[in-house]
Amino acid sequence: MIGTLLNIIAVVVGTLAGVSLGNRLPARVQETVLTGLGMSTIGYAILSLTDAMSKQDNVPAKFIVVLLATLTGSVVGELLDLDKLLTKFGNWLERRFARSNNAEATARFVRGYVVASLVFCVGPMAILGSMQDGLTGDISLLTIKSTLDGFAALAFAASLGIGVGFSVLTIFVIQGSISLAAASVQNIFTSPMLAILSSVGALLVIGIGLTLLDIKKIRMANFLPALVIGPVIVAVLHAFGVVGF
Repeated sequence: MIGTLLNIIAVVVGTLAGVSLGNRLPARVQETVLTGLGMSTIGYAILSLTDAMSKQDNVPAKFIVVLLATLTGSVVGELLDLDKLLTKFGNWLERRFARSNNAEATARFVRGYVVASLVFCVGPMAILGSMQDGLTGDISLLTIKSTLDGFAALAFAASLGIGVGFSVLTIFVIQGSISLAAASVQNIFTSPMLAILSSVGALLVIGIGLTLLDIKKIRMANFLPALVIGPVIVAVLHAFGVVGF
């Protein structure tokens, strides 16, 4: 949990700095910063996806599993409408803490919370770093992630405001849960499972990047079940003796 707490501190500091800076930046500069962050997010996701698959055998078959998990997860997520639930929670936070009567300010708060929560929590570093922290107490990966998230929070908050800071609640719940659960599943997760998990996470981060660039508005939270479905598919294939799984 130490790595997660470090991550939370970095996001809070970055958010406070970003909110202070954002009030001094023209709207066009804020827009350009957000665009740059969107491009950087996609670039990071591509590198993560490549790294996840680089040491794996039978990569085409594994990518089919990634595709299947993503599609199946999106159907499950749409049926559960996780994106709506996350947005509702963001609206509740805004009413409870920000209390803005301006519809535009409310939408900005909620977008900041939702986007930051997804960026900080569904990437490969969040998942693998939390597992590493829980299994061995090694926080090196989460330390790197905390540094990156701090700068990302600064850039997000400069454009999207204080809602970004409330993503620490999501970070605490998701990364903390993964770290606490890691000890009990350390003998279950195999290398192919981690590769699929990281690859699915990387694809979701690409989707977040597309949203930041305003290329397409994607209900990203509805893809979150794919992070569970991917490893399950690998486990089933392994049970049937499929080579490479």
